[in-house]
Amino acid sequence: MEDQEEDDLQMALRMSIQHSPPVPKRSRRRDADGSSAPSPEESRRMQRELMAAAAEKRMLASRSITVTTPSVSTPAPYHAEASSTPAPKDNIIKGFVKTKKEVGRELSTDEAYRLFLMVFGDDVSEGILTQWTNQGIRFSLDQETSMGLVQHEGGPCGVLAALQAFILKYLIFFLDELNNAAPEVTQFFGPRRSSRNQIQGSDEFFNVSEGFKLRALIRSMGEILFSCGSGNTAVIATLNVLNHDIDGENNNMDDDTIAKALEGLSIKSASDLQKILRVETFNVQAIVYQRLQETLPIFQSRMGAMLFLISALLSRGLDAVQSDRDDPSLPLVTAPFGHASQEIVNLLLCGEAVANVFDGRMDLGGGMFLKGIPSNVEVGFLTLLESLNFCKVGQHLKCPKWPIWVIGSESHYTVLFALDTTVQEENEFEERESQIRRAFDAQDQSGGGGFISVEGFNQVLRDANIRLPPERVDSLCSSGFIVWSEFWQATLDLDRSFGGLKDSTGLMGKKVFDLYHFNGMAKSDLNGQATLGGNSCPPVQRPRLTKLRVAVPPRWTPEEFLADTASTLSSTGAGQDAKDAEVAKPEPPQHAPVVDCIRTRWPRAVCNWVGNPPSIV
Repeated sequence: MEDQEEDDLQMALRMSIQHSPPVPKRSRRRDADGSSAPSPEESRRMQRELMAAAAEKRMLASRSITVTTPSVSTPAPYHAEASSTPAPKDNIIKGFVKTKKEVGRELSTDEAYRLFLMVFGDDVSEGILTQWTNQGIRFSLDQETSMGLVQHEGGPCGVLAALQAFILKYLIFFLDELNNAAPEVTQFFGPRRSSRNQIQGSDEFFNVSEGFKLRALIRSMGEILFSCGSGNTAVIATLNVLNHDIDGENNNMDDDTIAKALEGLSIKSASDLQKILRVETFNVQAIVYQRLQETLPIFQSRMGAMLFLISALLSRGLDAVQSDRDDPSLPLVTAPFGHASQEIVNLLLCGEAVANVFDGRMDLGGGMFLKGIPSNVEVGFLTLLESLNFCKVGQHLKCPKWPIWVIGSESHYTVLFALDTTVQEENEFEERESQIRRAFDAQDQSGGGGFISVEGFNQVLRDANIRLPPERVDSLCSSGFIVWSEFWQATLDLDRSFGGLKDSTGLMGKKVFDLYHFNGMAKSDLNGQATLGGNSCPPVQRPRLTKLRVAVPPRWTPEEFLADTASTLSSTGAGQDAKDAEVAKPEPPQHAPVVDCIRTRWPRAVCNWVGNPPSIV
């Protein structure tokens, strides 16, 4: 009977939380004269209802209390997921039911095994596991690069670079909204501002307060997780060794407390993963925002990068991740150096763990196909491998909504970005070039090989309204197929009046703009080396931020452009405006591998910078 009373009491408490009045289970027995004579059972019921009413009164009073964190804006109250086990009444705090030490749920043995095998494989080295369990999500302490996440271990750079790209989106283009104490959900996860409008971002991105940076980080994490969950679900993975201190009521853990809690903690197998992980699933965006704020110390700990990757994978769903991939038998963290695979980067950028960077799907015939990027993305991706002809990045990644790109090299990921959305606008030359390229690609059945049939070529000429001389058409078709490079050269030699790109003025399509490159890997900076008492101190370990001046000549080669503009200037005298002169007389071009990446987005680009060359390794 006591157990039944306790169950009834818990039911009454839960009803009071939901603002639903308790429904009587039975009618009161009446005496012959119509008066009520409460039985012992009814007396107990009345006592339960009084206790429930008192609990409700206490809860209504406690809801007026707001949880605040000094450096992060205050979100809406957090409501934990409903549990099948009633919580004791003294755990009803600030309007939600929670447990003291049990937050979320453990992974099942099967889930933990599948997750570990998917990420690391069955033959992972201890060194790779060490890399991935010793990288927190933290901003650089160096003033010049304080807006960037710093990386100390090799391996998780793909996770950090993708997250960094989203952080920059908020710091550059949504800095004013970060100042809102309680941003709207639509502002948090889906900014209403359109990148199609001309927007000049803030140039104070490297000099913002810690509070702004943390808000940008939390919003970026939430946006990525919900993107992985198709906009409906987000999963947050945390550590059960810390959950008793991260309960939404008293979140005052410092670095020393976390470091002590993580002492001796390692992950060497799926069973280790199962023991330490707890996961929470949400489908309300505002709740995710608060929970990320509460658990931020965990993500800043040495386990942070791995926990965020696991959160993204679970948000997508393990079955969906494996379905996205071309070869699900391979681990997502690649051997022998433990780098993040393209599938990890794509998952964080577009919400799907596809292995390819082209647009849409590539049909291989026989019901087989390869998956690429399904739609346009917020921030994009460029890779050195495209300049080496190993792949072709599609327009979804190459032309994202905001001018920010993750840069991939053979062994590292960095970030390239601009402060002005107009760098993505096509001028007359680029617009015509894109039109011709789209017409050619529509007839290319080689999977990006860059050649088409004679029949397809004739269709391209019609679609692009190009009128080549008959003898040139015959020459291009003589081998039975047409190669893009030869066709493109023919259009460059063809006058604009016939649908080509030849411009006698030499001024068609020029463009000058600034880009910034950020490499989060902390390296020695000899320029920042200090001296003490006449003796040199050890070089400063810091990320690197480089400003690049980019000029895009309008012709096939920069040399042709410079020759044409020089002759044009000599014939026209001082008639050119200041910007034309700036384009016509650039500094001697400099080269680094990042320039090759930039040229996959802006062909023929020449770059200049001050100081050390930007590094993508």
